[in-house]
Amino acid sequence: MTKPPLTLYLAAPRGFCAGVDRAIKIVEMALEKWGAPVYVRHEIVHNKFVVDRLRDMGAVFVEELDEAPTDRPVIFSAHGVPKSVPAEAERRNMVYVDATCPLVSKVHLEAERHHENGLQMIMIGHAGHPETIGTMGQLPEGEVLLVETVEDVAGLDVRDPERLAYITQTTLSIDDTAAIVAALRERFPAINIPRKEDICYATTNRQGAVKALSDRIEALLVIGAPNSSNSRRLVEVGRAAGCRVAQLVQRATDIDWDSLQGVTAVGVAAGASAPEVLVDEVIAAFRERFDTTVELVETVKERVEFKVPRILRETAETP
Repeated sequence: MTKPPLTLYLAAPRGFCAGVDRAIKIVEMALEKWGAPVYVRHEIVHNKFVVDRLRDMGAVFVEELDEAPTDRPVIFSAHGVPKSVPAEAERRNMVYVDATCPLVSKVHLEAERHHENGLQMIMIGHAGHPETIGTMGQLPEGEVLLVETVEDVAGLDVRDPERLAYITQTTLSIDDTAAIVAALRERFPAINIPRKEDICYATTNRQGAVKALSDRIEALLVIGAPNSSNSRRLVEVGRAAGCRVAQLVQRATDIDWDSLQGVTAVGVAAGASAPEVLVDEVIAAFRERFDTTVELVETVKERVEFKVPRILRETAETP
């Protein structure tokens, strides 16, 4: 039977960003240095495939620090943690390694700098997301107010409208954030703006790649976890750009093939914590069903790298 023709347009950049790559290396190198088990507070990154692989290597994932014993190392996830978490680890004399993405740490430092200057912070982010919890937890309670929508801006009860600054979760939609920022600046003209955009380069680049291929495709598949903020935003960007079908799938087995009946052009993107092996899996699944041509749509080359913490680098360099 002849397979129907179909073109897969692969978004680039896609998949692992430098912060995710660094966080995974931290767990791998910690296991190499200290042996199993090594404890990890929360998922190191939001991807089941990655977490399951590290678990098989000897990583133990826990929700809270008190679930980890004091005689084994613990790693904090790439999303960042409130200040109370490393403080508690130190109180318990635990060995810990912070895998917080350096771009998230930059937002933490920004919030602290504004707080030291007497400003109250407004954070644009998603309630309950680990990054939001971690960032808000850098300052005393009440010093960071959270807004998720333009409508939330109208309901803000601030201490002094002349003494404000805003920060942003790094994995948001650029377009949605712009509307909230505009609302903040309209209501609080004196608000301090970040020196540099908080939304990270990887989030920006992956959203740009989806926009670049959107006029060529009838459907979009985003490979990523349902709890991955940057992956969910890619689906939203695809829909906003006019994709009739936009699905978030963890891997090839999740694809809704019925929704792709009759299509001849499909875009494939991957969130910043999705490994390339899952992209290869999706391509293989299409080749089983279609006479598939693969075309790359690359908007920018990423060359960012982040070093792992010194405690792990020193071990790796020891003969």
